[in-house]
Amino acid sequence: MAEKQKDLYLECSAGISGDMAVAALLDAGADAEVLNAVLRSIPAAGFQTEIRRVSKGGVDCCDFNVILDAGHENHDHDMEYLFGHESGGSLTEHAHHHEHEHDGQHEHHHDHGHDDLHEHEHPGHAHEHRGLAEINAIIDATQMTEGAKSLARKIFRILAEAESKAHGIPVGQVHFHEVGAIDSIVDVIALAVCFDSLQVGKVYVPSLTEGRGSIRCQHGILPVPVPAVANIVSAYGIPLSFIGDRGEFVTPTGAAFVAAVRTDAELPKSFIIRRTGMGAGKRAYERPNILRAFIIEENCGSTCGAAADGAGRPVEFNGATADTGDYIVKLETNIDDCTAEQLGFVSEELFKAGARDVSFIPCQMKKNRPATLLNVICGGAQVPALEALIFRHTTTIGIRRVKYERTVLPREPFTVQTAWGGAQAKKVRLPDGELRVYPEYESAARIAREQDLPYGQVYREIERRGQEMLSGAAAGTL
Repeated sequence: MAEKQKDLYLECSAGISGDMAVAALLDAGADAEVLNAVLRSIPAAGFQTEIRRVSKGGVDCCDFNVILDAGHENHDHDMEYLFGHESGGSLTEHAHHHEHEHDGQHEHHHDHGHDDLHEHEHPGHAHEHRGLAEINAIIDATQMTEGAKSLARKIFRILAEAESKAHGIPVGQVHFHEVGAIDSIVDVIALAVCFDSLQVGKVYVPSLTEGRGSIRCQHGILPVPVPAVANIVSAYGIPLSFIGDRGEFVTPTGAAFVAAVRTDAELPKSFIIRRTGMGAGKRAYERPNILRAFIIEENCGSTCGAAADGAGRPVEFNGATADTGDYIVKLETNIDDCTAEQLGFVSEELFKAGARDVSFIPCQMKKNRPATLLNVICGGAQVPALEALIFRHTTTIGIRRVKYERTVLPREPFTVQTAWGGAQAKKVRLPDGELRVYPEYESAARIAREQDLPYGQVYREIERRGQEMLSGAAAGTL
């Protein structure tokens, strides 16, 4: 029976930011050692990171902290700078009530700065105005999986599109201020690494919760939600609700992360919580800003992992239970302005990143334009990385996503003895109990090349000998 799929539920009733999400994912089981190894490889100077336990409103939480040196420090967590223009200090007077560091519980504290790698970063230049190309270059030079890189690029692409709309300029001309600073780059890379580490399928985010008022930033004083957040939730159809508390509870980085990974808005009717992560925010509000991340499994009773007959029992075929209730995802998009070389390249990249199958089908789009329908079959955990590759390497601006339940017959690998030596195959049990042999392509191709024989002849012989072995026929030689 297949292992049940793990899903992620982000409960954002007290907001979401980049560092809150990293902390929540770490607390939910993301690999901290992998994260720290990646952070050490970021080719940028002026920061350290720290993972610790803190108390927010009396609740034990994980805290992910990016500590900047004097030359890169900004005001991201300075409540007087952010809200002093309207609060008269009332937003800061509760800080000591809401957050307390637990003595002796600093789990990690690493200096990741590499001053020799960055002659363009100088002490005293706190606000680097990087464009998308510069940020992508940092991501590409960081040592992490392709899936994590794709997700990090996708998050920044979402941010760039939101800023582009806010300022009325092309995406390529967007130069980030706050989110281009090194602490935000570290947050996004850490988000991508932690999410990739968890290997979840669906990501449930029913809604985001925002505060009210205004906030000071590099552009001046802006209303909450800031334009980038408003543009992201609008573009990706993310429900937004407001609470009476003053303050910015949803940051652009937090909103972009949700937009990049969210697959579902409605939670399953019943689910089992396998692990809970509590991520602490840095800002001190009346309401403690805590993000909860739940690792869950959909609870579908005794039929999970197997098809059910009318009585709700698993279907069995001659004692073998079919591996059903298994899910795959199909991604598809119509493309009418890509070259054949581009499509061939994206196919190769998709297979490298974990796609189970990639196909192209001729089709017609509106105005009778000839086009290609790209179909990608994958597991739920691969969706963010594969979508990022499709957007990056094709001209599409939209991808359809459908989840399919499938029936998978029991199978197991075995070795078929032939006159040419052992050949790899798998034996599959059909619903009526019949066993079939399916030679593995690579094994048959190797023999065909070594023996200078037609591939079809080799394939059929492996199949024949395998069936003889399964039926108990006497072994022979060719």
